[in-house]
Amino acid sequence: MLYRVLLVLALGVLDAHAAGVRLAGFDVPPQAVVDGLQQPLVLNGAGIRYKFFFKIYVGALYLPRPEHRAEALLVDPPPNRVLMHFVYSEVSRAKLDDAWDEGFRDNLDDAAYQALAPRIQQFKDLFVTLREGDEVWLDYLPGRGTRVSINGQPRGTVPGRDFNAALLSVWLGREPVTSALKKALLSADTP
Repeated sequence: MLYRVLLVLALGVLDAHAAGVRLAGFDVPPQAVVDGLQQPLVLNGAGIRYKFFFKIYVGALYLPRPEHRAEALLVDPPPNRVLMHFVYSEVSRAKLDDAWDEGFRDNLDDAAYQALAPRIQQFKDLFVTLREGDEVWLDYLPGRGTRVSINGQPRGTVPGRDFNAALLSVWLGREPVTSALKKALLSADTP
């Protein structure tokens, strides 16, 4: 009997992920087909990035298989995609630069930040002002780096597994952008 209950619960979680989720009027896809990877990535979790009371973007994390331990992802990042679907009217390039700087500085010690500073700047240079409906894909391709695409158009790739780990720490590190979004990205129980 207990086995049947556990099986039904497990299938319910899998079905929720197979169908994706809807957040802030956006349908978060259940999978991400990433150019350069042989297998699609599966939705690990999704949530909304709030700033004060405003919804800024829907964020989603895609991985080869579910992982709910941030430490495992930050030590040895697997292929992954962070999707950011903007729902706020406009986020200027300057505000994005400030937000990226804050996220990296909050989650890296000074030595790690300084070592990555040239690549952090390279990463920030790939962005433009983003508006409601714009979609950013941050795809980690092991051996190649983190490819930034905006609205499906590749903008550039930042090399290094260490850079991808630092980037993931913006959402999953000791001082994430918000703890609610961190929990959502690592949860099979996406809202």
